[in-house]
Amino acid sequence: MEKDHQVGIGKFALQLVLDFSEEFEAVGKGHSTKPYQFCIGKTGSMDLKKVVSAIETASKRNRLVEEGLYRETHALYHAILEALEGVTRGQSQLGEIMRTVGLRFAVVRGKPYSNQAEGEWIAVALYGTIGAPIKGLEHEAVGLGINHI
Repeated sequence: MEKDHQVGIGKFALQLVLDFSEEFEAVGKGHSTKPYQFCIGKTGSMDLKKVVSAIETASKRNRLVEEGLYRETHALYHAILEALEGVTRGQSQLGEIMRTVGLRFAVVRGKPYSNQAEGEWIAVALYGTIGAPIKGLEHEAVGLGINHI
């Protein structure tokens, strides 16, 4: 499988979440968004379900996944869970063990391979803080999940 010369889907997702707060800034700074579609947002909670829900809702509102197609929602869900494992260090729990997150997220969809038969992929990148629910005691965390659609 040969990749196109453009930035890989995971790298692009990480660049978005680390560098930009608004989608239009990505284009303004000269980063090519082709052949990718993307959305960016923020979420924070002690409840993992709320974090997952915020990312899913943004993805559906921005038409990155079609709500009626199970395979698209399923691919997004697994990319989110993989990214959360990076943030939570493999322990996908928040409030149950007295910790909270404040995260920026980027969801990117596209065809990262030159062979079009490889189809579309989706990447979820997370960056922010995690820690005890006491302001100022958090530390940085990052996670990346990539799945085929």
